[in-house]
Amino acid sequence: MKTIKFIDMTLRALAEKNNGLSFKEKLEIARILDRVKADIIELPPVTVSKADQLSNKTISTMLNTTVSASVNICSGMIEETWESIRTGRKARLNLITPVSTVQMEYSCHKKAPKMLEAITEQVKLCRSLCENVEFTAVDATRAEFDFLVQAIEAAVTAGASRITVCDTAGIMLPDEFGAFIEKVKESAPSLNNEGINLYVEVKSDMGIALASAAAAVKAGADGVKCVACGNEYPTLEQASLLVQKKGADLNVSAPISTTEITRCTNQIEKFIMKPEEKATSFKDIAIANGIEVTLDANDDITEVTKVVKQLGYDLSDEDNTKVYEAFQRVANKKHYVGTKELDAIIASTAMQVPSKFRLDSYVINSGNIITATANILLEKNGEKIRGVGVGDGPVDAAFLAIEQILGHHYELDDFQVQTVTEGRDAMGSALVKLRANGKVYSGSGISTDIIGASIRAYISALNKIVFEEER
Repeated sequence: MKTIKFIDMTLRALAEKNNGLSFKEKLEIARILDRVKADIIELPPVTVSKADQLSNKTISTMLNTTVSASVNICSGMIEETWESIRTGRKARLNLITPVSTVQMEYSCHKKAPKMLEAITEQVKLCRSLCENVEFTAVDATRAEFDFLVQAIEAAVTAGASRITVCDTAGIMLPDEFGAFIEKVKESAPSLNNEGINLYVEVKSDMGIALASAAAAVKAGADGVKCVACGNEYPTLEQASLLVQKKGADLNVSAPISTTEITRCTNQIEKFIMKPEEKATSFKDIAIANGIEVTLDANDDITEVTKVVKQLGYDLSDEDNTKVYEAFQRVANKKHYVGTKELDAIIASTAMQVPSKFRLDSYVINSGNIITATANILLEKNGEKIRGVGVGDGPVDAAFLAIEQILGHHYELDDFQVQTVTEGRDAMGSALVKLRANGKVYSGSGISTDIIGASIRAYISALNKIVFEEER
């Protein structure tokens, strides 16, 4: 059974419509798309604007999915586009090229012979920068067929390993498009070479894009360009349903995460609503749905404080000021700060209180054939108190041992760990958020032993709760 690739082009399609998404909204949409596990996420072409380049760079770095950055063949922005994504885990370039007579002359002011030269030259440039290069033939269904074949052959010879054929005008019926793809594969021998993939991109002007895409898959296409929502192209939900219902008949499958698609689509639709349609800001929507949002150095203290409150914290004006000052220091260095980083800033700067409880010692026993146990010794006002816990893992056992000492259970709202330094002796940082009396209290800990860091983070949050209760 053949595995079909789904290439998501939501961000690129929104840019083509000049949707006016902000930097932060692009990041949140990219994170949502990453959860769907489409094979590739396409980014829009960059311009001379530093904001576009920073957006692509940030997105490509934070995603696990393969990222494809689009670049128009006539823009002269190939090197800038590659620079914006080259630090990503998986990055490729997609050279967008008009191939119909009208589009070539209108967009690039070139006739067929010059366009073939440009294709060879620009694909080679892309290939010199990036191992994986895609060549997208825009308006292919209205091109001179012989020229289309020559363009595809030139692109593959120059180093492209992915070819996308577009029905940009949406003028073909499904059976016509299927026959067209068959003819392209028969006439362009390089498309049958090992390692060369053929994708299709179909506009839905007549509302039959999904049917045309299905006909193309039946004719031998290896992938389909989709969007998360909208009616201009096939959607990821429609494509997933097609594989579910007709995959056996078409002899195809797709590893896309179907359980995430509907929820993610609904979230993205809220982001791209017109301003007057939005009941709340995009941050409100994201935080309500458990999605990490981002802030940057341009956000003022009011905006940062609002997000802090939405995360569950009820800080004093003094602590909000401390958090904002620490936030600014990080944002000026990193350009953006996510909510998880904001949690860490709050834990290390807000509500710094005297230590009612101090960690004296701990002993952890854990392994794959024994139940984890923890023996914790805390000091409270000079008195040492011991607790023993048995849990599902070393951290769970440690937290239960502390609860035994306290004689009270606090709801664990969040728990995060990450490395601070690299190497075998790396420092680990832990963040613990406890909920008490309807409020959230966070604590942080750092150690070369991540269990020790976790225990210290729990005690840090606990001291804040005790201080507040006694006050």
